[in-house]
Amino acid sequence: MPEKSTVAVTGVTGALGSRIAAQLSDRGVPQLLVGRDPARITELPGAQVRGPAAYDDSEAMREALRDASTLVLISSHPTGRRLEEHASAVRAGIEAGVRRVLYVSLVGSTGPDAPYRNARDHWMTERYLAGSGLRHTIFRAGLYGSTIAALADSELAVRGPGGDGKVAWVTHDDIAAVIATVAADEDNTEHDGEILQITGPESLTIDAATKQVAAATGRNYHYVPQTLDEAFAWRWKHGISGEQIDSWLSWYQTVASGRLDFTTDVVKRITGRPAKPISEAGWWPSPKTAW
Repeated sequence: MPEKSTVAVTGVTGALGSRIAAQLSDRGVPQLLVGRDPARITELPGAQVRGPAAYDDSEAMREALRDASTLVLISSHPTGRRLEEHASAVRAGIEAGVRRVLYVSLVGSTGPDAPYRNARDHWMTERYLAGSGLRHTIFRAGLYGSTIAALADSELAVRGPGGDGKVAWVTHDDIAAVIATVAADEDNTEHDGEILQITGPESLTIDAATKQVAAATGRNYHYVPQTLDEAFAWRWKHGISGEQIDSWLSWYQTVASGRLDFTTDVVKRITGRPAKPISEAGWWPSPKTAW
């Protein structure tokens, strides 16, 4: 049996990256766990901890990615230089010998005119990879069901101008399972150049999704619809920065537009099992952690 290829996973201290790494470890895939703060990285069997390495630190990233053949690239935080950071990490990977990049993008990353502010950065990274000459797969992850809990305020109210738009909310575990399955099989070229949109099994309004979170947690999460003016005034009153207000209002408006009201069979097609409803997410972040 041929030796398994080594997969480098970034963002391993986060909710998604840690799950991808854990699932690859369960499969016995050799890994490099890459992060800016190695002390925060959980050690896993068959994995080496690498870093500190920031995306825009070319020398550190080259060293961190040495011996990797596949790079799972989880997007950086919005900084105004997201594309540059991602491109720097990919170039470092190429110089270190990486042959394939699996990029975690976002549903709705359809172009420079995407209504959700953060989706535009993802689209630009997708275009960069398409022109890089590398084997690559784009995973447009659906909106996390757990985001509902993170958006809630101290009264467990989720306030925003989401209207009646629906989203096929998805769990971190399902996204991680899809990516880990593809990452573990480097010789399979079926998904090279593909954009895989990972969604949950059903489309729900924010109100309906919030009720599912409330039922799953036994806590009184509830949705409070707002107009755009009300949403802006409420966030400004609570000391949220203009940049963050812009980001979250564009998120709500994307939901309200109905652009994300679709489901795919990607979870079942790649993993062999159906996508889970968000009520089975099993992990809920604390309120106000997405502010």
